[in-house]
Amino acid sequence: MPLRLNLFRSGRLTAITPRVSRQAQPPLCLRLSPQRYLSADEKPLPKAEKGGPGPNQEQLPHISEEAAAMGKITGEGGPEIDQGTPVQEVLKRDEESKEKAPQIMQEQVQSTSPNGTRSYSTTPHRHQEAMISFEDSGETSLGHSFDLPALPLPANMHLKYRYAPIVRQVTNLLMRDGKLSVAQRNMAMILNHLRTASPPTVNPERPLIPGSPPASHLPLNPILYLTLAIDSVAPLLRIRSQKGIAGGGVALQMPVPLALRQRRRQAVMWILDAASKKPARGSGRGQFAQRVAEELVAIVEGRSGVWDRRGGIHKLAVSARANLNVRGRVR
Repeated sequence: MPLRLNLFRSGRLTAITPRVSRQAQPPLCLRLSPQRYLSADEKPLPKAEKGGPGPNQEQLPHISEEAAAMGKITGEGGPEIDQGTPVQEVLKRDEESKEKAPQIMQEQVQSTSPNGTRSYSTTPHRHQEAMISFEDSGETSLGHSFDLPALPLPANMHLKYRYAPIVRQVTNLLMRDGKLSVAQRNMAMILNHLRTASPPTVNPERPLIPGSPPASHLPLNPILYLTLAIDSVAPLLRIRSQKGIAGGGVALQMPVPLALRQRRRQAVMWILDAASKKPARGSGRGQFAQRVAEELVAIVEGRSGVWDRRGGIHKLAVSARANLNVRGRVR
């Protein structure tokens, strides 16, 4: 059976839509850029003459330069551009500021020096005036602003030795497991505690080393505070047991003098031992540094037990000094 085509029914189902042609649009960067349309009224900028400044390069002079030029014309004398205007001249012109100025500045205004001279300047001198003319001077220089250091350089002019010797030694004794940054942080906390603490009260029965400043001045210099606390309890001697010196295998106690670093090391070890035995007041990484700083303050005030350990070592050394005359048997 042949197929039948119903034209009326197919016309309702199919819809013929015209094809719209799209115009080519410019790129996004060109669409976002602002467009400026020049009008016919705008005129181009004038061209600069040969070797002369451009139309936008002619700037007005500074107010000080203008005042100096006017003073030169009128003969009244304007401000000095190289040195600036002193405060006394400014207060002379402004009476309201003069009344509100401090008393010392008002006295300086009343006893000012003659015009043309001044004891100081409100602005620094120009860098060009401070520069040295190498052509005029006979010395050979490399153009440094400051003089070169004298040779040979001292031993302490090194980045490794930038701290005080006592600070470096205590930092090394505070270090555990090679953690230098932790020891430096604890050392900074100790010095900060000594700086911010109230002035100590020195015990007359346990005085500090001779030549120490007053106790009220110690917080102003925490490194001196630390040095006085350590050197005051540092022992002068140590006890060494020597066997067979008197014969028969008897060990004698011999007092041996200590150097400065050895004395300080022994004192710091006593301080750290006393600080570790103190009860903790809380938790945190700064608790041990705080206990060490409190032990240093207690040493200066004569309340620490380190004084007793130092006294015991000295008493034992005095009683054992007779053993220095004993000589061993010659074999």
